[in-house]
Amino acid sequence: MLRKIRIVLAIIFFLGITAMFLDFSGVLHHYLGWMAKVQFLPAVMATSFIIVAALLILTLLFGRVYCSVVCPLGVMQDGFNFVARKVKKNRFRFVKERRWLRYSILVIFIVLMVVGLNGIAILIAPYSAYGRIATNLLQPVYLWINNILAGIAERAESYSFYHVDVWMKSGVSLIVAIATLVVVGFLALRRGRTWCNTVCPVGTVLGLVSRFSLFRPVIDRDKCRDCHKCERSCKASCIDIENHRIDYSRCVACMDCIDNCKFDALKLENTRFRLNPAKESEAVCMYGCPTDGSRRTFLATAVAVAGAAAVEAQEKKVDGGLAAVQEKKIPTRDVPLKPAGSLSLKNFSTRCTGCQLCVSECPNGVLRPSDRLETLMQPEMSFERGFCRPECTRCGEVCPAGAIHPVSSEEKTDIHIGYAVVVPDNCVAYAHGERCGNCARHCPAGAILMVQRDKDADPEAPDTVMVPSVNADRCLGCGACEYLCPSRPFSAIYVNGREQHVV
Repeated sequence: MLRKIRIVLAIIFFLGITAMFLDFSGVLHHYLGWMAKVQFLPAVMATSFIIVAALLILTLLFGRVYCSVVCPLGVMQDGFNFVARKVKKNRFRFVKERRWLRYSILVIFIVLMVVGLNGIAILIAPYSAYGRIATNLLQPVYLWINNILAGIAERAESYSFYHVDVWMKSGVSLIVAIATLVVVGFLALRRGRTWCNTVCPVGTVLGLVSRFSLFRPVIDRDKCRDCHKCERSCKASCIDIENHRIDYSRCVACMDCIDNCKFDALKLENTRFRLNPAKESEAVCMYGCPTDGSRRTFLATAVAVAGAAAVEAQEKKVDGGLAAVQEKKIPTRDVPLKPAGSLSLKNFSTRCTGCQLCVSECPNGVLRPSDRLETLMQPEMSFERGFCRPECTRCGEVCPAGAIHPVSSEEKTDIHIGYAVVVPDNCVAYAHGERCGNCARHCPAGAILMVQRDKDADPEAPDTVMVPSVNADRCLGCGACEYLCPSRPFSAIYVNGREQHVV
């Protein structure tokens, strides 16, 4: 029964989180957004102490339930294990903990986060890794299916579905997503939970806590027949049946061992009131290391994590059906653009976990993953496919890590995230004397005015050339001017970001 309850809850979490990444309507996050906010690393980055404390208490009570129920990457590995089990059952064996490797990876992860290289560190963050897989690999398939249904509905004169653009937001992000899926899938098919128990920093931190869990599987020596079935079915490779011990730092509380034991030799028990002091010490640390040392290691790592948290605290278009319109190219910006609500470049880069939920939810095609090494996979704004509409606040609503704070549409119109810059050589008014003014007409903040190109020209003359002039203090950085500029491949006006957003 425990295993069945775990499987049902895991499926609910996995499908709910996946649906959020696939959804483009902006509806599901109102109901399922809490599933992203209870992920461990986003909660740490958002300094959500209540959620972090709740997850740690849950781990102290029942072990690493988080890894087998809440974490989507962990549940995905269980899916791979389920497939592999159909081919070969009982393929696992007990393997000693590679403690030096686990803690080395954790220390490197924390150091990278502290020094601001989140883009590299988050490559192994579990929720972020699954988010990239869902955004780059699953969402395009979902959108293609939606577009097929939209075409069918259109022929039936129905509006149940509507067509949406499918485009590659980042080649680097796509490659990383494919590589992550291949590596995690291979390890899961061959070695079960190797990724969780060797690479994943969240698994290592929770493993330190789960050593002291209250309820956990316990082997009854008197009933055990040494059949090794529990050991061979343990995807965490943490059951040493020869010595009748379980490495609780790696056990993910899947309850498979309890379900598979025919002799009722494995039970979930309250070990604090069951074991005598000697056996309790043995259960906590199976390789003879003193319990106090384990506690010191746990406390030292917890302090390090808390310290890190404090520091962190294109589809072809046709013009009128007559000629192909050249696609726009991304300009080189002096400072990258971050959404309203991110407060500053530093705040965003130190808190963002690169899960790309905001990228998948952006209805205007403005957000896409960064290719810069220092902010790798973290979203940036660009305006080749749309602009940031003043009434849209979805990215702040869905961000679980506090990198983008929620703002209302009224508050958003007072936040200056960037400023527009005119490139005269690209402007048809400057370079060719043509009438345009598209940027000034569509600026929602009234920050662009058309002025005379030649100061000595008669303003009343019909042939006087008017060119755009930007009031940088008034510009919001929404990108409407850049997106709607007719110049190709580079716009005659582009937006530079502000390191510190101005209100």
